[in-house]
Amino acid sequence: MRIHEVRELNDEQLQEELAKAGRELMNLRFRAATNQLPNSNEPVTVRRTIARLRTVIRERQILEGR
Repeated sequence: MRIHEVRELNDEQLQEELAKAGRELMNLRFRAATNQLPNSNEPVTVRRTIARLRTVIRERQILEGR
């Protein structure tokens, strides 16, 4: 998910995407541990997506004055 796509989401959608990405990362870790992961770069891209989501959430919190 690209940053411009993340910025278009509302707060509720951001939280849903963050939860979904967290579950996906956990599944990828299990697959990597059992040598069933064909693309070893997938966890990296999911971690970057999580970082983008958290960044946008934090930016919005700062703008709200929290």
